[in-house]
Amino acid sequence: MTTDDLTAGWTLRATAGDLPAPVRTAVVPAPVPGDAHTALLAAGLIPDPYVDAHEAELAWVHGADWEYRRALRLEPAADDEHVDLVLDGLDTVADVRLGDETVLTSRNMHRSYRVDVRRFADGAERDLVVALGSATAWSDAASERLGPRPSAYPNTFNAIRKMACSYGWDWGPDLRTAGIWKPVRVERWRVARLERVRPLVHVADLAPDGTTGTGRLEVHVDVQRSVLVPAGPLVLDVALDLPGSGPADGRTRARVEVAAGATSAVVTLDVPDAPVWWPVGYGAQPLVGVEVTLVAPDGAVLDAWERRVGFRTVRIDTTPDEHGTPFVLHVNERPVFVRGANWIPDDHLVTRLTRDRLARRLDQAVEGNLNLLRVWGGGMYESEDFYDLADERGLLVWQDFLLACAAYAEDDELWSEIEAEARENVARLVPHPSLVIWNGGNENVWGHEDWGWKERLGGLTWGEGYARDLLPRVVAEVDPTRPYTDNSPYSPGRPDLHPNDPDHGTHHQWEVWNRVDYRAYRDEVPRFCSEFGFQGPPTWRTLTDAVHAADGGPLADAPDPTADPVWLVHQKADDGNGKLDRGMAPHLGVPARFEDWHWAAQLNQARAVAHALDHYRSWWPRTAGAIVWQLNDCWPVTSWSAIDSQERPKPLWYAMRRAFAPRALAVVERDGSPHVAVVNDHDEPWRGALSMRLERLDGMGPARGTVAVSVPPRSVLLVEVPATLARPADPTDAVLVVDLGPERVVHTFVEDVHLRLDPRAAEVRVERCAGGYRVHVRARSLVRDVAVLADRLAPDAVADDALLSLPAGSTATITVTTTAELDPAALATAPVLRSANDLRAVPQRAGLRSLLEAAAR
Repeated sequence: MTTDDLTAGWTLRATAGDLPAPVRTAVVPAPVPGDAHTALLAAGLIPDPYVDAHEAELAWVHGADWEYRRALRLEPAADDEHVDLVLDGLDTVADVRLGDETVLTSRNMHRSYRVDVRRFADGAERDLVVALGSATAWSDAASERLGPRPSAYPNTFNAIRKMACSYGWDWGPDLRTAGIWKPVRVERWRVARLERVRPLVHVADLAPDGTTGTGRLEVHVDVQRSVLVPAGPLVLDVALDLPGSGPADGRTRARVEVAAGATSAVVTLDVPDAPVWWPVGYGAQPLVGVEVTLVAPDGAVLDAWERRVGFRTVRIDTTPDEHGTPFVLHVNERPVFVRGANWIPDDHLVTRLTRDRLARRLDQAVEGNLNLLRVWGGGMYESEDFYDLADERGLLVWQDFLLACAAYAEDDELWSEIEAEARENVARLVPHPSLVIWNGGNENVWGHEDWGWKERLGGLTWGEGYARDLLPRVVAEVDPTRPYTDNSPYSPGRPDLHPNDPDHGTHHQWEVWNRVDYRAYRDEVPRFCSEFGFQGPPTWRTLTDAVHAADGGPLADAPDPTADPVWLVHQKADDGNGKLDRGMAPHLGVPARFEDWHWAAQLNQARAVAHALDHYRSWWPRTAGAIVWQLNDCWPVTSWSAIDSQERPKPLWYAMRRAFAPRALAVVERDGSPHVAVVNDHDEPWRGALSMRLERLDGMGPARGTVAVSVPPRSVLLVEVPATLARPADPTDAVLVVDLGPERVVHTFVEDVHLRLDPRAAEVRVERCAGGYRVHVRARSLVRDVAVLADRLAPDAVADDALLSLPAGSTATITVTTTAELDPAALATAPVLRSANDLRAVPQRAGLRSLLEAAAR
């Protein structure tokens, strides 16, 4: 096997469409992997689609056709040599020509292709051309041909196998990319090659400390044999690089013969002391190298394959109980409370994603105390880098199949494409121990039940066959080591139940955000909440770098920035700003000045999600997981993300980190009275004196109570707050402070709009330190949710902590890292140093009463 990389030397030109004059005649260099947007942007022919209102200016791209071209000379082939053109990913409506002949037609972004081009191996130079048609034109025609199906958006993304959010979403731009989005190469081979390798891992009989177990590796291999030579026997050699093993000849290995004419084999290796792979927070993540070599009878190496695997087991417990149907993830037979976030493509222009960027994002996930990312079904199957990085970090991955928020035709045209992409990607991702769940799609079953689709479909197929027939069959055949779920949300084994029943299986909670106040999170106890969230704007620097007012000036100077037409390009949610205002009105008020409004919206987002997380975690094991919508952004936008598109953590990230901490305290309600939930998601017991004190905001008049607690590993203890501490005489001037060791929770009894917070309660001192600054804060009276929004002063400035609530007399230090010289006075005052207290002294938006009334309704 020899490989010639074909990622260099391409040009791009537009061939049809309503094109701007500069684009109409341009021929530009085109990096591969790449797309038309990034090539034109690099050539200076289009503005940055992420800035201001340029997205709308680039709508002409939706109807454009493109042509990638480069020269290719294939040297003459030996008599027994195969010559294949391999294209790992084409986006999306593609016809591939070599010289004058079309060698491939593709209509699926999520598949790779291998084309026999031996007949062109004559030494002559030809043009290799990838002609890309308008995905919009193709999907519109396909929708008419198959019969229009409803979806969450007024376009036809569900009629084409393309990343659904490429057509836009309520957090993403509508760019409809086209390009060669994965590598291209020529492979030349003789006799046989490895067509597919699937290492299936089993482990049992774990040692008491969980570090080792009895492992078995079954390597399922499919071989493509040459049609140019007789089909003789072959040898498969499988070697394992176990941690601590010696030189290559001492590795664990096995060899089997592939009989003449056979095209598949299974190689089994028993590993008596296999190192066990665990999720982050449960143990180590040892990875074992697997090398598969295909050998000819004469000993010549024909092909080789290498990956890493982890020895672990995974299952989901859905055995009915007294509360309904649980959904408990077990790894190595240990139940895991899922502390998760939903993942979208980290850049809408996905060919710009790098391993380094993904590593930074997954590090932020782990630092935020997450143990799972759900790869959402409207995006893409992520790169090998993504899953490798998750394997190394112990970050679990829930993988949706790519069907989202729509009805899908089940005609053979679409069915065969979905089956092909599913089989390919399931096999590709089998080695990764981080991958623990295959899920049949996002909100399709729920949409069919609740979103008025049944009447519009009129008997047409809608995708049930994918969720309940095709995809589970593919998983059972290709990857029987992992569980499959029909959809998110769904009620396992109960088609008679509503798919979004909180008492059964997975649940999406979108009444909060869309219609009701975030306090309603606590009105239900879902078995597993796999989607919920609340919006907030990006960090100030990200917002103001990308979004300017319609007149070109600073956004903050606009008469009403939240109604500015350019701002609204970066707010995709239906009535998004109205929901933000109504959401914050009963808690923080609605500030009139934009910089105050921006802070209040970010703070309210953080509080809303933390409110839900505290509740969900307090109900473990009845509630077995919470997956926040969403971790990341793909462009500068007001959204549900915890980290914005410029990689800056929003206040929500800090709130998630605290709420998802392995050991955490929260004040929740049970039977009408407040309780302290002591959450111990740790392998060791948590013992100590739980201290509670009720005091005025200025720290005076304290009443105290102490309870000795011992919380077993991986469990939650509820401690009722004594009546003397639970019912203050004046709730507007009272705070409950709860401590257990280094952990603290500060609880107030009324919303901030009714709380007598002192806007000048914080005493601040700033000092220079290595790599940045330390901001020391002392509270004269209660300071709620103090934060340093350091990006306002320097692009690289970031605070190590945020949203710290300080009772009277307490102190905290926030460290800001930056390479810039900052003004210490600016770090010590608004709008950089913020707290909830600030919002008690700022002008409020006119019409606040009507907003409060709307929120109450």
